Amino acid sequence: MRIREFTAELWLPQPPDRIFPFFSDPANLDLLTPPWLNLRTITPGPVVMREGALIDYQLRVRGLPMKWRTRINVWEPQRRFVDEQLRGPYRMWIHEHTFQPHNGGTLTRDHVRYAVPLDLLAHRWFVRPDIERIFQFRCAALQKRFASPSTGIK
Repeated sequence: MRIREFTAELWLPQPPDRIFPFFSDPANLDLLTPPWLNLRTITPGPVVMREGALIDYQLRVRGLPMKWRTRINVWEPQRRFVDEQLRGPYRMWIHEHTFQPHNGGTLTRDHVRYAVPLDLLAHRWFVRPDIERIFQFRCAALQKRFASPSTGIK
């Protein structure tokens, strides 16, 4: 199994104690995911985020309906958390989210380790471009939501 990596960084003009609560609600992933994936959180809320929490989603990957289940493996409020796919489209998906105070705001970092079925065929032409598009959408959505220090978290 070939393990790939992807990292995205984004500086937001608010401190971690204003950014992290948004990420603490799994339903907000729906807002950070491009519409073409049709992602919906199906675990009834509110979900208590903690180490060991399980969260279920449904989505469409290239038009195919899929279920996605993640487990929170690390939970360090205001600093970081790690989720791992237990069921979904990847052979492996481990996603670390970090939140670091930086220049009066927060440097958010997403680091993903992943593996896909049929890597030689699927990764270059489908998977990596999709991951890049997903994180570009995510970056734009976060910038819009947290554009200025006066922006509230809803």
